[in-house]
Amino acid sequence: MKKYVDKFQYLSQDLPDFTHAEQTEMACQAGANWVQYRCLTKCDEELLEEINHVAAICDDWGATLILTNHYHLLHLVDAQGVHLEDMESDFAAIRQIISEEKTLGASAHSFEDIRRIDQSGAVDYIGCGPFGFTQTKPNNFSLLAVEGYREIVEQMRQQQIDIPLLAVGGIKVENVPDLLATGIYGVAVSSAVNLAANPADALDSFRKLLV
Repeated sequence: MKKYVDKFQYLSQDLPDFTHAEQTEMACQAGANWVQYRCLTKCDEELLEEINHVAAICDDWGATLILTNHYHLLHLVDAQGVHLEDMESDFAAIRQIISEEKTLGASAHSFEDIRRIDQSGAVDYIGCGPFGFTQTKPNNFSLLAVEGYREIVEQMRQQQIDIPLLAVGGIKVENVPDLLATGIYGVAVSSAVNLAANPADALDSFRKLLV
């Protein structure tokens, strides 16, 4: 079942003075249609309370809500899907747990990751990165840059892999036109919005390039 996947995906993040609920409200007011709740610092009880708050905001604005990693909570909240950052996840097994109705996204770094994820037949979209330097999700992966995405998209075409591919990690608004020219489906951003002097304006600048 082919799912709707937005070309601009906004990710909330753990920040000391800007809660996930505040970030979500800001993003939805600024026009985001897709919110990925990415909280890595709370226990399940705290997560459920906050997700319910975030879900209510998304519902008010008609935005899709995706949870990062916490698929075990999906049946307890009003969220539309989950994004798995562990590239070694058993995607087929998790698809059975969350049902066909929910959206399932996955993270990747290379074409080999993408091919393996696609072969599971369980995933609706892939976030691939990092494009550039990022502190949101520290890792030791090499930076893909524009040329890396161009090569990956060409490999996908050659192998007839047809799954929405989003660039993630350290993306600035000025990078978006060159990234879209590679043939990627869209982009996902976090710090470029959340740490901006005016997050709503920053989000709007991204969104306008991806409608």
